[in-house]
Amino acid sequence: MAATQPLSHSQFHPKTLLTRSLNQNPFSHVPFLPLRSCLKPLTLRAVLSQNPTKTSAQNPETSPFNHCFRKSSDGFLYCEGVKVQDVMDSVERRPFYLYSKPQITRNVEAYKEALEGLSSIIGYAIKANNNLKILEHLRRLGCGAVLVSGNELRLALRAGFDPTRCIFNGNGKLLEDLVLAAQEGVFVNVDSEFDLENIVAAARIAGKKVNVLLRINPDVDPQVHPYVATGNKNSKFGIRNEKLQWFLDAVKAHPEELKLVGAHCHLGSTITKVDIFRDAAVLMVNYIDEIRAQGFEVNYLNIGGGLGIDYYHAGAVLPTPRDLINTVRELVLSRSLNLIIEPGRSLIANTCCLVNRVTGVKTNGTKNFVVIDGSMAELIRPSLYDAYQHIELVSPTPPGTEVSTFDVVGPVCESADFLGKERELPTPPKGAGLVVHDAGAYCMSMASTYNLKMRPPEYWVKEDGSLAKIRHGETFEDHVRFFEGL
Repeated sequence: MAATQPLSHSQFHPKTLLTRSLNQNPFSHVPFLPLRSCLKPLTLRAVLSQNPTKTSAQNPETSPFNHCFRKSSDGFLYCEGVKVQDVMDSVERRPFYLYSKPQITRNVEAYKEALEGLSSIIGYAIKANNNLKILEHLRRLGCGAVLVSGNELRLALRAGFDPTRCIFNGNGKLLEDLVLAAQEGVFVNVDSEFDLENIVAAARIAGKKVNVLLRINPDVDPQVHPYVATGNKNSKFGIRNEKLQWFLDAVKAHPEELKLVGAHCHLGSTITKVDIFRDAAVLMVNYIDEIRAQGFEVNYLNIGGGLGIDYYHAGAVLPTPRDLINTVRELVLSRSLNLIIEPGRSLIANTCCLVNRVTGVKTNGTKNFVVIDGSMAELIRPSLYDAYQHIELVSPTPPGTEVSTFDVVGPVCESADFLGKERELPTPPKGAGLVVHDAGAYCMSMASTYNLKMRPPEYWVKEDGSLAKIRHGETFEDHVRFFEGL
């Protein structure tokens, strides 16, 4: 089918796209073919490998905890040698996020070293943290980007990412966003029948062939919180293997619009057993073998992301990027594949703290509370997932201060407004600094203005030990500006 003439950015308008999509079914002249049995049946529910690669994650021992935020012998918390209390004293008096720029670099370098000898793309998942300054830094370090919305694609382009090293994921991608992805040459994952239809329509509107990967749901249990599991059969993401042949036939029917270049899976988040990645990779390369047998030049395997971190600061020895890559390295090399990996959390989570001040301490019945100025509005993971993040005070308390068990809560008018429960802490004085650790991923990016608590500023400590603001805090004036002239 001949592609339509490409639209310029000035011609692009959502209403035009809506009219096209409603009045012109791009699949109307292509009969959908029934599922054929030319693919060999594969066992989908993976079990842990019979001979798993030995990794540090399987070592029950612990090791001394190593972190860019450390308590020194003087009792103060430091970030890369900079006293956090000094940072608090030098910035505006409100909750804020504080990052270590060198730790971001170290995390990326760990992946780059692990991937040596492989053709690969480190696709940073922008949903984890969308700070523009951080994105620019990751791009300079050589990362690509993983996107789940049109605005994330626009931000990636603003940050200077090479669009041919970007991957557009998602189970509900909009047609107008797919047109932009097609125009820019972004990889696009196919997630459903209607998603495929929209991608074909976008290719026609853009006048460009789209490089697509099929996101196959491998039905592998990642053994994580159900809210962050994405690769089991009940997930909203991906296509079932029973429908794979249908999708292959549909791609074949659209040679002017689609080029199938790879297969993709994503198991979930906070994964701490790398055997699971290998089990999924075994299934995926078998699918790639069968897809290649039908004449497709499939050269990419996207294994997703999801490597966990030590939120508990208990010294647990968790798998490293090298452990993860080593579990799939031989499979990738055996098929001469380009590997795409999608780390978000493991690149950014441990680089940051949410820094708060203690408003006061109270007791109700048998429960003690430390009330801080930060809240679920700034950091929702504990309220949303019942997630644990380590909490500690920024400065030493006076000798003899009583240690008690507290719930650390914010001022938001919700009983769900907590940052940590049952935490043993020295009873803090009013105004004391308190940090929630490992707040770089899915914290600021999920922040809200609930109770009109305006989203906080962000800072990072640079390589030379200097402090720089990397995001302005929102203000009340920012909020009312949305209503001007209405």
